[in-house]
Amino acid sequence: MPKKEERCSFCGRPRSETNMLIAGLDAHICDYCVEQAQDILREELSSSKTRDFSKVKLHKPSEIKQYLDQYVIGQDDAKRVLAVAVYNHYKRIGQPVSKDEVEIEKSNIILVGETGTGKTLLARTIARLLHVPFCIADATVLTEAGYVGEDVESILSRLLQAADYDVAAAEKGIVFIDEIDKIARKSDNPSITRDVSGEGVQQAMLKLLEGTVVNVPPQGGRKHPEQRMIQINTQNILFVAGGAFDGIEKKIASRMQTNMIGYAAGKEQEVIDRNNLLQYIAPQDLKSFGLIPELVGRLPVVTYLSPLDRDVLRLILTEPKNSLVKQFTKLFEMDGIKLVFNEQVFDFIVDKAIEFKLGARGLRSIMEAILMDAMFEMPSDQAVKELKITRAYAEEKLGKANVSRLKVA
Repeated sequence: MPKKEERCSFCGRPRSETNMLIAGLDAHICDYCVEQAQDILREELSSSKTRDFSKVKLHKPSEIKQYLDQYVIGQDDAKRVLAVAVYNHYKRIGQPVSKDEVEIEKSNIILVGETGTGKTLLARTIARLLHVPFCIADATVLTEAGYVGEDVESILSRLLQAADYDVAAAEKGIVFIDEIDKIARKSDNPSITRDVSGEGVQQAMLKLLEGTVVNVPPQGGRKHPEQRMIQINTQNILFVAGGAFDGIEKKIASRMQTNMIGYAAGKEQEVIDRNNLLQYIAPQDLKSFGLIPELVGRLPVVTYLSPLDRDVLRLILTEPKNSLVKQFTKLFEMDGIKLVFNEQVFDFIVDKAIEFKLGARGLRSIMEAILMDAMFEMPSDQAVKELKITRAYAEEKLGKANVSRLKVA
Protein backbone atom coordinates (compact mmCIF):
# COMPACT_ATOMS: atom_id res chain seq x y z
CA MET A 1 0.00 0.00 0.00
CA PRO A 2 1.56 3.36 -1.09
CA LYS A 3 2.39 5.78 1.70
CA LYS A 4 -0.12 8.64 2.05
CA GLU A 5 1.39 12.03 1.08
CA GLU A 6 1.86 14.35 4.04
CA ARG A 7 -0.25 17.52 4.07
CA CYS A 8 -0.22 20.89 5.87
CA SER A 9 -2.54 20.64 8.87
CA PHE A 10 -3.64 24.30 8.39
CA CYS A 11 -4.35 24.75 4.66
CA GLY A 12 -4.37 21.12 3.49
CA ARG A 13 -1.68 21.53 0.78
CA PRO A 14 0.24 18.29 -0.03
CA ARG A 15 4.03 18.27 0.37
CA SER A 16 4.51 18.34 -3.43
CA GLU A 17 2.79 21.78 -3.66
CA THR A 18 4.90 23.45 -0.94
CA ASN A 19 8.49 24.64 -0.76
CA MET A 20 8.85 23.27 2.75
CA LEU A 21 6.65 21.27 5.11
CA ILE A 22 7.68 21.54 8.77
CA ALA A 23 6.81 18.53 10.92
CA GLY A 24 5.53 18.74 14.50
CA LEU A 25 4.50 16.04 16.98
CA ASP A 26 1.15 15.21 15.34
CA ALA A 27 0.85 17.90 12.66
CA HIS A 28 2.62 19.70 9.81
CA ILE A 29 2.75 23.32 8.66
CA CYS A 30 3.82 24.61 5.23
CA ASP A 31 5.93 27.68 4.45
CA TYR A 32 2.87 29.58 3.11
CA CYS A 33 1.05 29.25 6.44
CA VAL A 34 4.18 30.22 8.37
CA GLU A 35 4.44 33.45 6.34
CA GLN A 36 0.74 34.19 6.84
CA ALA A 37 1.00 33.53 10.58
CA GLN A 38 4.00 35.87 10.76
CA ASP A 39 2.01 38.67 9.01
CA ILE A 40 -0.91 38.21 11.41
CA LEU A 41 1.41 38.28 14.42
CA ARG A 42 3.19 41.42 13.18
CA GLU A 43 -0.14 43.18 12.57
CA GLU A 44 -1.51 42.25 16.00
CA LEU A 45 1.64 43.38 17.80
CA SER A 46 1.74 46.72 15.96
CA SER A 47 -1.96 47.42 16.60
CA SER A 48 -1.59 46.63 20.31
CA LYS A 49 1.28 49.13 20.56
CA THR A 50 -0.63 51.96 18.87
CA ARG A 51 -3.98 51.37 20.54
CA ASP A 52 -3.34 51.23 24.25
CA PHE A 53 -6.57 52.05 26.10
CA SER A 54 -5.32 50.84 29.47
CA LYS A 55 -4.98 54.31 31.01
CA VAL A 56 -7.23 57.29 30.41
CA LYS A 57 -5.31 60.56 30.31
CA LEU A 58 -7.19 63.03 32.52
CA HIS A 59 -6.79 66.61 31.36
CA LYS A 60 -8.03 69.80 33.01
CA PRO A 61 -10.95 71.59 31.25
CA SER A 62 -8.70 74.44 30.07
CA GLU A 63 -6.25 71.89 28.58
CA ILE A 64 -9.08 70.09 26.78
CA LYS A 65 -10.30 73.39 25.30
CA GLN A 66 -6.78 74.36 24.19
CA TYR A 67 -6.46 71.03 22.40
CA LEU A 68 -9.88 71.46 20.75
CA ASP A 69 -8.87 74.96 19.60
CA GLN A 70 -6.12 73.40 17.47
CA TYR A 71 -8.64 71.38 15.44
CA VAL A 72 -11.99 73.19 15.73
CA ILE A 73 -12.42 76.88 14.95
CA GLY A 74 -14.88 78.92 17.04
CA GLN A 75 -17.70 77.27 19.05
CA ASP A 76 -16.19 78.45 22.35
CA ASP A 77 -19.40 77.87 24.35
CA ALA A 78 -19.73 74.27 23.16
CA LYS A 79 -16.01 73.61 23.83
CA ARG A 80 -16.24 74.92 27.40
CA VAL A 81 -19.36 72.87 28.19
CA LEU A 82 -17.85 69.72 26.62
CA ALA A 83 -14.50 70.19 28.38
CA VAL A 84 -16.14 70.50 31.81
CA ALA A 85 -18.54 67.58 31.21
CA VAL A 86 -15.76 65.26 29.97
CA TYR A 87 -13.40 66.27 32.81
CA ASN A 88 -16.06 65.66 35.46
CA HIS A 89 -17.02 62.34 33.87
CA TYR A 90 -13.51 60.85 33.87
CA LYS A 91 -12.73 62.38 37.27
CA ARG A 92 -15.84 60.58 38.54
CA ILE A 93 -14.63 57.26 37.07
CA GLY A 94 -11.21 57.61 38.68
CA GLN A 95 -12.48 58.50 42.17
CA PRO A 96 -11.78 56.00 44.98
CA VAL A 97 -14.68 54.38 46.82
CA SER A 98 -16.21 57.13 48.95
CA LYS A 99 -16.97 56.55 52.64
CA ASP A 100 -19.57 59.33 52.78
CA GLU A 101 -21.79 57.42 50.29
CA VAL A 102 -21.92 60.34 47.86
CA GLU A 103 -22.35 58.75 44.44
CA ILE A 104 -21.70 61.07 41.51
CA GLU A 105 -23.97 60.37 38.55
CA LYS A 106 -22.75 60.78 34.99
CA SER A 107 -23.80 63.68 32.80
CA ASN A 108 -24.41 62.72 29.18
CA ILE A 109 -24.31 65.54 26.64
CA ILE A 110 -26.54 66.69 23.78
CA LEU A 111 -25.18 68.99 21.06
CA VAL A 112 -27.62 71.00 18.96
CA GLY A 113 -26.37 72.66 15.79
CA GLU A 114 -26.78 72.94 12.03
CA THR A 115 -25.11 70.45 9.70
CA GLY A 116 -21.37 71.01 9.19
CA THR A 117 -20.82 73.06 12.37
CA GLY A 118 -18.48 70.50 13.99
CA LYS A 119 -20.57 68.30 16.35
CA THR A 120 -18.92 65.02 15.34
CA LEU A 121 -15.48 66.62 15.06
CA LEU A 122 -15.64 67.90 18.65
CA ALA A 123 -16.50 64.45 20.06
CA ARG A 124 -13.90 62.63 17.93
CA THR A 125 -11.14 65.12 18.87
CA ILE A 126 -11.83 64.74 22.61
CA ALA A 127 -11.68 60.94 22.32
CA ARG A 128 -8.32 61.20 20.55
CA LEU A 129 -6.95 63.44 23.31
CA LEU A 130 -8.07 61.12 26.12
CA HIS A 131 -7.01 57.87 24.39
CA VAL A 132 -10.37 56.21 24.94
CA PRO A 133 -12.36 54.05 22.49
CA PHE A 134 -14.74 56.14 20.40
CA CYS A 135 -17.50 55.23 17.98
CA ILE A 136 -20.16 57.06 15.99
CA ALA A 137 -23.64 55.54 15.86
CA ASP A 138 -26.34 56.73 13.47
CA ALA A 139 -29.73 56.93 15.19
CA THR A 140 -31.61 56.87 11.88
CA VAL A 141 -31.02 53.11 11.35
CA LEU A 142 -32.18 52.11 14.83
CA THR A 143 -35.58 50.52 15.40
CA GLU A 144 -37.39 49.01 18.36
CA ALA A 145 -36.36 45.40 19.13
CA GLY A 146 -38.09 42.90 16.86
CA TYR A 147 -38.46 45.17 13.83
CA VAL A 148 -36.43 45.56 10.63
CA GLY A 149 -33.36 47.71 11.33
CA GLU A 150 -30.70 47.68 14.03
CA ASP A 151 -31.26 47.14 17.76
CA VAL A 152 -30.07 49.84 20.17
CA GLU A 153 -27.44 47.38 21.48
CA SER A 154 -25.67 47.53 18.08
CA ILE A 155 -24.30 50.92 19.24
CA LEU A 156 -22.21 49.08 21.84
CA SER A 157 -21.05 46.51 19.26
CA ARG A 158 -19.34 49.35 17.40
CA LEU A 159 -17.74 50.61 20.60
CA LEU A 160 -16.50 47.10 21.38
CA GLN A 161 -14.93 46.85 17.92
CA ALA A 162 -13.28 50.26 18.38
CA ALA A 163 -11.79 48.99 21.67
CA ASP A 164 -10.35 45.86 19.96
CA TYR A 165 -12.83 43.77 22.01
CA ASP A 166 -11.32 44.94 25.29
CA VAL A 167 -14.47 45.10 27.46
CA ALA A 168 -12.79 47.09 30.28
CA ALA A 169 -11.65 49.73 27.79
CA ALA A 170 -15.06 49.86 26.06
CA GLU A 171 -16.73 50.50 29.43
CA LYS A 172 -14.78 53.80 29.67
CA GLY A 173 -15.35 54.87 26.07
CA ILE A 174 -17.29 57.66 24.39
CA VAL A 175 -20.27 57.01 22.10
CA PHE A 176 -21.44 59.73 19.73
CA ILE A 177 -25.07 59.19 18.72
CA ASP A 178 -25.58 61.21 15.55
CA GLU A 179 -28.91 62.39 14.11
CA ILE A 180 -30.67 62.05 17.49
CA ASP A 181 -33.32 64.48 16.22
CA LYS A 182 -34.43 61.94 13.58
CA ILE A 183 -35.91 59.68 16.28
CA ALA A 184 -38.18 62.42 17.59
CA ARG A 185 -41.75 61.42 18.39
CA LYS A 186 -43.91 61.68 15.27
CA SER A 187 -47.09 62.54 17.15
CA ASP A 188 -47.96 64.31 20.40
CA ASN A 189 -50.31 61.44 21.21
CA PRO A 190 -48.14 58.38 22.01
CA SER A 191 -51.06 55.94 21.68
CA ILE A 192 -52.14 56.93 18.17
CA THR A 193 -49.79 54.50 16.39
CA ARG A 194 -46.71 52.36 17.11
CA ASP A 195 -43.68 54.55 16.42
CA VAL A 196 -40.97 51.86 16.13
CA SER A 197 -38.22 54.08 14.73
CA GLY A 198 -39.03 57.15 16.84
CA GLU A 199 -40.44 56.92 20.33
CA GLY A 200 -39.76 53.16 20.46
CA VAL A 201 -36.01 53.78 19.98
CA GLN A 202 -36.00 56.56 22.57
CA GLN A 203 -37.55 54.21 25.15
CA ALA A 204 -35.03 51.48 24.29
CA MET A 205 -32.19 53.96 24.85
CA LEU A 206 -33.24 54.96 28.36
CA LYS A 207 -31.48 52.20 30.35
CA LEU A 208 -28.50 52.30 27.99
CA LEU A 209 -27.88 56.01 28.69
CA GLU A 210 -28.51 55.77 32.43
CA GLY A 211 -26.27 52.79 33.09
CA THR A 212 -27.04 49.08 32.98
CA VAL A 213 -25.47 45.75 32.02
CA VAL A 214 -26.27 45.05 28.35
CA ASN A 215 -25.85 41.79 26.45
CA VAL A 216 -24.09 42.76 23.24
CA PRO A 217 -23.60 40.56 20.14
CA PRO A 218 -19.83 40.82 19.48
CA GLN A 219 -20.13 41.16 15.69
CA GLY A 220 -23.23 43.37 15.76
CA GLY A 221 -26.44 42.42 13.98
CA ARG A 222 -29.50 40.78 15.48
CA LYS A 223 -29.42 38.90 18.76
CA HIS A 224 -30.05 35.14 18.54
CA PRO A 225 -30.66 32.74 21.45
CA GLU A 226 -27.64 30.58 20.49
CA GLN A 227 -25.29 33.52 19.89
CA ARG A 228 -22.50 34.15 22.39
CA MET A 229 -23.06 37.51 24.11
CA ILE A 230 -20.62 39.90 25.75
CA GLN A 231 -21.82 41.77 28.82
CA ILE A 232 -21.01 45.50 28.92
CA ASN A 233 -21.78 47.84 31.80
CA THR A 234 -22.74 51.28 30.44
CA GLN A 235 -22.43 53.01 33.83
CA ASN A 236 -19.14 54.71 32.86
CA ILE A 237 -19.68 55.14 29.11
CA LEU A 238 -20.11 58.80 28.16
CA PHE A 239 -22.88 59.32 25.61
CA VAL A 240 -22.75 62.43 23.43
CA ALA A 241 -25.81 62.96 21.25
CA GLY A 242 -25.88 65.36 18.34
CA GLY A 243 -28.53 66.59 15.97
CA ALA A 244 -29.44 69.47 13.67
CA PHE A 245 -32.98 69.75 15.11
CA ASP A 246 -34.16 71.54 11.99
CA GLY A 247 -36.96 73.96 12.88
CA ILE A 248 -36.33 74.01 16.65
CA GLU A 249 -35.69 77.76 16.39
CA LYS A 250 -39.47 78.22 16.03
CA LYS A 251 -40.00 76.35 19.33
CA ILE A 252 -37.36 78.53 21.05
CA ALA A 253 -38.86 81.74 19.63
CA SER A 254 -42.34 80.68 20.70
CA ARG A 255 -41.18 79.89 24.25
CA MET A 256 -39.27 83.15 24.60
CA GLN A 257 -42.20 85.18 23.30
CA THR A 258 -44.45 83.46 25.87
CA ASN A 259 -42.00 84.36 28.64
CA MET A 260 -42.49 88.02 27.86
CA ILE A 261 -46.10 87.87 28.97
CA GLY A 262 -47.00 87.92 32.68
CA TYR A 263 -45.10 89.14 35.72
CA ALA A 264 -41.85 89.66 33.78
CA ALA A 265 -43.52 91.78 31.12
CA GLY A 266 -42.94 95.04 33.01
CA LYS A 267 -39.26 94.32 33.63
CA GLU A 268 -36.49 95.26 31.29
CA GLN A 269 -36.09 92.48 28.70
CA GLU A 270 -32.71 91.27 27.49
CA VAL A 271 -31.93 91.80 23.82
CA ILE A 272 -32.58 88.61 21.85
CA ASP A 273 -30.22 87.68 19.02
CA ARG A 274 -32.72 86.43 16.44
CA ASN A 275 -29.94 85.37 14.03
CA ASN A 276 -28.77 82.67 16.47
CA LEU A 277 -31.71 81.47 18.55
CA LEU A 278 -29.94 78.14 19.28
CA GLN A 279 -27.93 79.84 22.03
CA TYR A 280 -31.16 79.99 24.09
CA ILE A 281 -31.82 76.22 23.75
CA ALA A 282 -33.36 74.61 26.83
CA PRO A 283 -34.54 71.07 27.71
CA GLN A 284 -38.20 72.06 27.25
CA ASP A 285 -37.47 72.93 23.60
CA LEU A 286 -36.13 69.40 23.03
CA LYS A 287 -39.33 68.00 24.59
CA SER A 288 -41.57 70.13 22.39
CA PHE A 289 -39.51 69.01 19.35
CA GLY A 290 -40.37 65.37 20.07
CA LEU A 291 -37.83 63.89 22.49
CA ILE A 292 -39.56 62.13 25.38
CA PRO A 293 -39.01 63.73 28.84
CA GLU A 294 -37.24 60.62 30.18
CA LEU A 295 -34.61 60.81 27.40
CA VAL A 296 -34.09 64.55 27.86
CA GLY A 297 -33.57 63.91 31.59
CA ARG A 298 -30.77 61.43 30.78
CA LEU A 299 -29.01 64.03 28.60
CA PRO A 300 -28.69 66.77 31.24
CA VAL A 301 -25.89 68.79 29.61
CA VAL A 302 -27.39 70.74 26.70
CA THR A 303 -25.20 72.95 24.51
CA TYR A 304 -25.35 74.47 21.06
CA LEU A 305 -23.10 75.14 18.10
CA SER A 306 -23.36 78.51 16.40
CA PRO A 307 -23.96 78.72 12.64
CA LEU A 308 -20.68 79.28 10.80
CA ASP A 309 -20.32 82.82 9.48
CA ARG A 310 -17.99 84.01 6.73
CA ASP A 311 -15.01 84.78 9.02
CA VAL A 312 -15.16 81.38 10.74
CA LEU A 313 -15.39 79.49 7.44
CA ARG A 314 -12.36 81.42 6.17
CA LEU A 315 -10.37 80.37 9.27
CA ILE A 316 -11.52 76.73 8.96
CA LEU A 317 -9.92 76.58 5.51
CA THR A 318 -6.42 77.49 6.70
CA GLU A 319 -6.00 77.59 10.51
CA PRO A 320 -6.60 74.16 12.15
CA LYS A 321 -3.82 71.57 12.36
CA ASN A 322 -5.65 69.42 9.81
CA SER A 323 -7.16 72.27 7.76
CA LEU A 324 -8.36 71.54 4.23
CA VAL A 325 -5.57 73.58 2.65
CA LYS A 326 -2.95 71.62 4.62
CA GLN A 327 -4.61 68.31 3.67
CA PHE A 328 -4.62 69.04 -0.07
CA THR A 329 -1.10 70.52 0.06
CA LYS A 330 0.07 67.24 1.66
CA LEU A 331 -1.72 65.16 -1.02
CA PHE A 332 0.06 67.03 -3.84
CA GLU A 333 3.35 66.94 -1.91
CA MET A 334 3.22 63.12 -2.00
CA ASP A 335 3.46 63.38 -5.81
CA GLY A 336 6.30 65.91 -5.60
CA ILE A 337 4.08 68.88 -6.52
CA LYS A 338 4.04 72.15 -4.57
CA LEU A 339 0.49 73.47 -4.23
CA VAL A 340 0.18 77.26 -3.80
CA PHE A 341 -3.08 79.15 -3.23
CA ASN A 342 -3.77 82.79 -4.02
CA GLU A 343 -5.46 84.51 -1.03
CA GLN A 344 -8.44 85.54 -3.20
CA VAL A 345 -9.23 81.87 -3.83
CA PHE A 346 -10.13 81.37 -0.16
CA ASP A 347 -12.66 84.22 -0.29
CA PHE A 348 -14.20 82.69 -3.42
CA ILE A 349 -14.48 79.22 -1.80
CA VAL A 350 -16.07 80.67 1.36
CA ASP A 351 -18.60 82.68 -0.69
CA LYS A 352 -19.64 79.55 -2.55
CA ALA A 353 -19.89 77.50 0.69
CA ILE A 354 -22.26 80.11 2.14
CA GLU A 355 -24.26 80.07 -1.10
CA PHE A 356 -24.63 76.28 -0.99
CA LYS A 357 -25.54 76.31 2.76
CA LEU A 358 -23.47 73.22 3.59
CA GLY A 359 -21.36 74.58 6.45
CA ALA A 360 -17.78 73.34 6.77
CA ARG A 361 -18.54 70.20 4.71
CA GLY A 362 -19.30 72.42 1.73
CA LEU A 363 -15.70 73.67 1.77
CA ARG A 364 -14.35 70.20 0.99
CA SER A 365 -16.87 69.63 -1.81
CA ILE A 366 -15.84 72.91 -3.47
CA MET A 367 -12.10 72.22 -3.01
CA GLU A 368 -12.52 68.76 -4.55
CA ALA A 369 -14.38 70.24 -7.54
CA ILE A 370 -11.67 72.89 -8.13
CA LEU A 371 -8.72 70.46 -7.83
CA MET A 372 -10.29 67.39 -9.49
CA ASP A 373 -8.68 67.92 -12.93
CA ALA A 374 -5.28 68.63 -11.37
CA MET A 375 -5.50 65.55 -9.11
CA PHE A 376 -6.35 63.42 -12.16
CA GLU A 377 -3.72 64.70 -14.60
CA MET A 378 -0.69 65.79 -12.57
CA PRO A 379 0.42 62.47 -10.97
CA SER A 380 1.15 61.24 -14.55
CA ASP A 381 2.96 64.44 -15.61
CA GLN A 382 6.43 64.31 -14.06
CA ALA A 383 7.45 67.69 -15.56
CA VAL A 384 5.06 69.74 -13.38
CA LYS A 385 6.54 70.59 -9.97
CA GLU A 386 4.27 73.46 -8.88
CA LEU A 387 0.57 74.31 -9.18
CA LYS A 388 -0.66 77.81 -8.39
CA ILE A 389 -4.39 78.18 -7.79
CA THR A 390 -5.70 81.64 -8.73
CA ARG A 391 -9.26 82.93 -8.45
CA ALA A 392 -9.65 82.74 -12.25
CA TYR A 393 -8.52 79.07 -12.19
CA ALA A 394 -10.94 78.27 -9.34
CA GLU A 395 -13.87 79.97 -11.10
CA GLU A 396 -13.13 78.12 -14.34
CA LYS A 397 -12.85 74.68 -12.72
CA LEU A 398 -15.90 75.18 -10.49
CA GLY A 399 -17.86 76.38 -13.53
CA LYS A 400 -16.94 73.19 -15.41
CA ALA A 401 -17.96 70.99 -12.48
CA ASN A 402 -21.60 70.19 -11.92
CA VAL A 403 -21.87 72.42 -8.85
CA SER A 404 -25.67 72.56 -8.95
CA ARG A 405 -25.67 69.20 -7.15
CA LEU A 406 -24.06 70.87 -4.11
CA LYS A 407 -26.82 73.41 -3.60
CA VAL A 408 -29.30 72.93 -0.78
CA ALA A 409 -32.88 73.67 -1.76
